[in-house]
Amino acid sequence: MALVDRVKNILLTPKSEWAVIDGEKSTTGELMTGYVAPLAAIPAVCGFIGGSLVGVSFFGGSFKTPIVAGLSLAIFGYVMSFVSVIIVSHIINALAPSFGAQKDLPQATKVAVYAFTASWVGGIFSIIPAMSILAILTALYSIYLLYLGLTALMKNPEDKAIGYTAVVVIATIVVSVIIGVIGMGVGGLTGATRGMLGGIGDSSRSASVTIDPKSDLGKLEAWGKKMEEAGKKMEAAQKSGNQDDAAKATAAMLGTVLGGGKTVEPVDIEKLKPFVPETFAGLARKSSRAEKAGAMGIMVSKAEARYGDDAGKSAELEVSDVGGAGGMLAFAGWAMVQGEKQDEYGSEKTGKVDGRLVHEKVRKDGRNEYNVVLGERFVVTAKGNGVDINTLKSAVAGLNLGQLEAMKDVGVQK
Repeated sequence: MALVDRVKNILLTPKSEWAVIDGEKSTTGELMTGYVAPLAAIPAVCGFIGGSLVGVSFFGGSFKTPIVAGLSLAIFGYVMSFVSVIIVSHIINALAPSFGAQKDLPQATKVAVYAFTASWVGGIFSIIPAMSILAILTALYSIYLLYLGLTALMKNPEDKAIGYTAVVVIATIVVSVIIGVIGMGVGGLTGATRGMLGGIGDSSRSASVTIDPKSDLGKLEAWGKKMEEAGKKMEAAQKSGNQDDAAKATAAMLGTVLGGGKTVEPVDIEKLKPFVPETFAGLARKSSRAEKAGAMGIMVSKAEARYGDDAGKSAELEVSDVGGAGGMLAFAGWAMVQGEKQDEYGSEKTGKVDGRLVHEKVRKDGRNEYNVVLGERFVVTAKGNGVDINTLKSAVAGLNLGQLEAMKDVGVQK
């Protein structure tokens, strides 16, 4: 079917159009190149025009995203549209048995692709930032399209359609947040774009492509299998009729989504406290605290301290175990996130150093920051006021990072 006709029909007469889609045989490559590629370009291009050329006006002034940064974000967003479709299709397929639906990855891929239609078309409103609220409304219509598509293509019972849709939407929001964090946190996204484009190019050639288990998509595929296992447990809990077990199973499912295919119990705070020493960067410790908290089964442990001297120098050190949310850090690592930027305030760069994801920020006002990710779950953050970046890096290196990284498998349930 012609692209324009398909878009028009899925938006205006979705019920009948899903029935047509149900009977079609489309390869992943055909869907990606013939449908996702042109439509996903709409929000990317319009967002760039709105952000970098038109600009956002407020309080009598205006702000425009620098051209290079705007282009980088547009390319990154465009590439992530393909990644989002792939991840969401795996989530839909993995959750199917939990809601009485039929597992069928090609069908799940069609649901993911066509349900995004309204969001992509609504991206045209991004060309005028003041109208971006309309883009949000079109995204809400995509939820309705998803609801209809799941029932039509995945064949789930109508009484479970709302629950199926809700869980998929939650998982999709999580994916969007992860992508947003990566996109906003990096100044130059060339490495991420190149890395993800390579994987997507391989996956879109045909539906039967062989995926390297060590590649980005291979890890996503493994994630999908873990989702399936978590889904079976949730289904069993629902059938048992025990509400407590069902709630725990649902929390475990969300943990699997955030955890990148595994659930993780963060280490006890007593194990983190030794990594917050009495002195740091040549400064004495003034205060410290440690806690372990979370919600919906997603727990985080952290220990932190503040340091200073009489001359006005100060530093902050935080050692965190993100536990069940480690999938966010893993995703950043898979995407080979890297970038570097400089402006009138200082410089900032992100990249891999000795296999670890590292971010450092140097400001001309003396407020510097250094972050390192260990084992895709531990985050060490050091901030200094009047403490140069090299001193911060040396102080962090003296924390015995190898010992902390060695605990990466503690509490992991694969």
